[in-house]
Amino acid sequence: MRKHNYSAGPCILPQEVFEKSAQAILNFNNSGLSLLEISHRSKDFVAVMEEARALVLELLGLEGKGYQALFLGGGASLEFLMVPYNLMKENGKAAYLDTGTWASGAIKEAKYLGETVVVASSKEENYTHIPKNYTVPTDANYFHCTSNNTIFGTQMQEFPNLDIPTVCDMSSDIFSRQMDFSQFDLIYAGAQKNMGPAGTTLIVVKEEILGKTGRHIPSMLDYEKHIKADSMYNTPPVFPIYASLLTLQWLKKQGGIAAIEKINNAKAALLYAEIDRNPLFKGTVNPEDRSPMNACFLLENEAHAETFDALWKAVGISGLPGHRSVGGYRASMYNALPLESVKVLVDVMKDLENKI
Repeated sequence: MRKHNYSAGPCILPQEVFEKSAQAILNFNNSGLSLLEISHRSKDFVAVMEEARALVLELLGLEGKGYQALFLGGGASLEFLMVPYNLMKENGKAAYLDTGTWASGAIKEAKYLGETVVVASSKEENYTHIPKNYTVPTDANYFHCTSNNTIFGTQMQEFPNLDIPTVCDMSSDIFSRQMDFSQFDLIYAGAQKNMGPAGTTLIVVKEEILGKTGRHIPSMLDYEKHIKADSMYNTPPVFPIYASLLTLQWLKKQGGIAAIEKINNAKAALLYAEIDRNPLFKGTVNPEDRSPMNACFLLENEAHAETFDALWKAVGISGLPGHRSVGGYRASMYNALPLESVKVLVDVMKDLENKI
């Protein structure tokens, strides 16, 4: 039985991505070689890299606007360090919004390189909301935020309009909703939350903001070097990039971000409506800041946990337990999760109500 996969990451992917990836491992492009053994300099893989980078900019509406797309290694956590190395001037400073675990991780790394101002934080409330009405210093070299907080289930709905570069970690909601992506000067996202398997990280950067720090940047951390090398300064993570390309192709066939956003909103509306209606459950996040990608909720009475857990496991639901920082349950509804899976979960929640 195919599971209803609510894992927060590595994420659910479209079935056709699994099938095409599996075939590529056996025989890539009828070459008689596996994708795992071909040269990253071969024309077949160079074509994969070029199409993946171009398709990112197409889907985000950033073609011809001075942006470059890169697929690098190291995960989004390495970007916590790469961002300040490339954007924070020597003796400069950066501004950060603290909305969760990954935002605080980015703040920690930035502090190694210079003054790091936290403009607002919801840590004292266990990150149950997105801070509002904060002020970003105009003399900061850049502003960093996290659009969606996987662990705590919050999502930013508005972003400040600034005269300094805006950087956004979009690891868990990239390609899930329509936005004016040109309001960001640098976007990064680990693939494994909504785009592909773990092992590669997407970076989309406006070239004109680079090369202005006055500091020496180690080669592997230098965006300009990676751009000059067409995202292949070193051997790239071939398989995760190929699987990400397949996912991007699938997304384009669905109608792009506009089409998938409608489906995502329908999934989120269905689940949150049941959380709010059902007296056995309660949400953990301020409603105005709820994430359509990661819905976090608790049982009103933990005595019902054993029964509820048995019910959702019996129908093939996987990956539902919440992160230890929040507890309870977390339903991650990434692009490839079908609406039918959400209906199954909602039916289980109703079933629990009928049994109690």
